[in-house]
Amino acid sequence: MTDFAFAPPAPPSVAILDSEERFPVRRIFCVGRNYAAHAREMGQDPDREPPFFFSKPADAVVDSGSTIPYPSLTEDLHHEIELVVAIGKGGSDIPVENALDHVFGYAVGIDLTRRDLQGAAKKKGQPWDWGKAFDRSAPCAPIMPVARSGHPQKGRVWLAVNDETRQEGDLDELIWPVADVIAICSRAVELKPGDLIYTGTPAGVGAVLRGDRMTGGVEGVGEISIDIAEG
Repeated sequence: MTDFAFAPPAPPSVAILDSEERFPVRRIFCVGRNYAAHAREMGQDPDREPPFFFSKPADAVVDSGSTIPYPSLTEDLHHEIELVVAIGKGGSDIPVENALDHVFGYAVGIDLTRRDLQGAAKKKGQPWDWGKAFDRSAPCAPIMPVARSGHPQKGRVWLAVNDETRQEGDLDELIWPVADVIAICSRAVELKPGDLIYTGTPAGVGAVLRGDRMTGGVEGVGEISIDIAEG
């Protein structure tokens, strides 16, 4: 038995729909600019170039229904609604045709972004970490096991702030579908059970303020709600 200098933290986890069990989170990978309209609104060319990935810490996950504080160091916090893929079977260099066999289930997530910090880092050619990988930056609704959800190929993706719709798209607008994303990610890292992949956001990203409520969903997968604390 290993002795630690102090008690290690509890492993981060996400709820599983209609289950007392939880999904242990190992790592979080996120795909950038995977919807053409969002790529355009961010000033990028949406041609089908290879996708790029960035990471968030595993303990950035937050359950749906939570109230979270407005993060430090920013005055421009943005919402990005996404389909989340929960990996249940690991592997490296996974062929596209077998990629969906590695999926445990799907969920709805929000990639919160300190846009001002991200923008400043981009201008200086610096990493995005402080803009993306901060505390409570990866809210995630309960995972629907693939046995119940199947593998969604299309369906409405949406997010509202205080009941006003901000983002709206469809899964069939993904530049790189889920199978491709898994296969490409697995070429760079060995995927393991517990990994989450946030697959990209449709157009309409924008700021949320203190006291705002975000609600959103992916048709056939689930819905999420997150409140930003007043203080």
